[in-house]
Amino acid sequence: MLHIRTGLTGASLWTILALASAELSAGQREQSVVGGRSGREVFEVTCVACHGRDGRGTANAELTKIVTLPDFSDCSFAVREPEADWFAVAHSGGPARGFSPLMPPWGSLYTADELKRAVAHLRTFCTDDRWPRGELNLPRPLVTGKAFPEDEVVVSTSAATRGAGEVVSKFIYERRIGALNQVEVSVPLAAVEGAGWTTGVGDIALGYKRTLAHDVTRGHIFSVSAEVLLPVGRESRGLGKGFAIVEPFVTFGQLLPGDSFVQAQAGLEIPAVRDEDSEAFWRAAAGRSFRTGRFGRAWSPMLEVVAARPLADAATTHWDLVPQMQVTLNARQHIRVNGGVRFPVNDRRDRSPTVIFYFLWDWFDGGLFDGW
Repeated sequence: MLHIRTGLTGASLWTILALASAELSAGQREQSVVGGRSGREVFEVTCVACHGRDGRGTANAELTKIVTLPDFSDCSFAVREPEADWFAVAHSGGPARGFSPLMPPWGSLYTADELKRAVAHLRTFCTDDRWPRGELNLPRPLVTGKAFPEDEVVVSTSAATRGAGEVVSKFIYERRIGALNQVEVSVPLAAVEGAGWTTGVGDIALGYKRTLAHDVTRGHIFSVSAEVLLPVGRESRGLGKGFAIVEPFVTFGQLLPGDSFVQAQAGLEIPAVRDEDSEAFWRAAAGRSFRTGRFGRAWSPMLEVVAARPLADAATTHWDLVPQMQVTLNARQHIRVNGGVRFPVNDRRDRSPTVIFYFLWDWFDGGLFDGW
């Protein structure tokens, strides 16, 4: 596989491609379609000309003068994407996931099983099993938290559909630290209707996540997180709570057959003042992913159940349902949107439906305009 980007076009591309494939003889091409080769055999016949036997991408001196090839032994790169995306590139070439056509398609020379075995062999170059595999990076629900550590920017907007107007946009920056950790900053910009409309910055949240357990074979991942809500927004203008809140919570994700999945989250909101009640919350999302064509756009319908209950005598548990649809926008799959409506199940007289939408950019996988 050749995950590279370059501005070269036309004859230059094919000249470099010829250099990159110089070690793959015509006899080897004919042999590659016969029988069921192991992943190592496919890699050594086809891939070493560019990627090298160690997977570090330094085998072809002419090619490395022009582009930087990926290092499959670098776990921070090699484990983030699911095998399905690697297979798409191996089968149909770089453009299948918005990369350069210098990565040729091998689907006509190898069977799907052979290419899958080759991808599995590539996975062995990363020898640090602390890193959660990309298959466990499940679609992001609108409300329920994720267990997988991310490098993302998310812009989320919610708007009440009746009653006093309120529109809140959150700018969320997530950064992965090593194999298991993530830090997060969330800055809300709110517009609240009172005597007139008031706009400004709301309470800023700082978060930390650590993955405690993951197993791609069993399809699960479990993390513990904590957020601190800082009282930055002005309470008198309806932009903040006026006090700090600490939110410890746990999150869990589970792969299911047929590209289905479930995710769950449970935690507490603990205010920093004594006269405010703490609140318990629990959330769960279930969904399934579909694709347009074999390697096209991914559609992930989900349904969330969201509940919260103040820890006080005679308190009421509020239940909500959130149907939604996440869609990938580009070939590389790192730009996504999700939209849905949060419907109150009980106490509907005092609580209105809320429209929620987000735009997601997985910035580790490329720029906003890459991979289209």
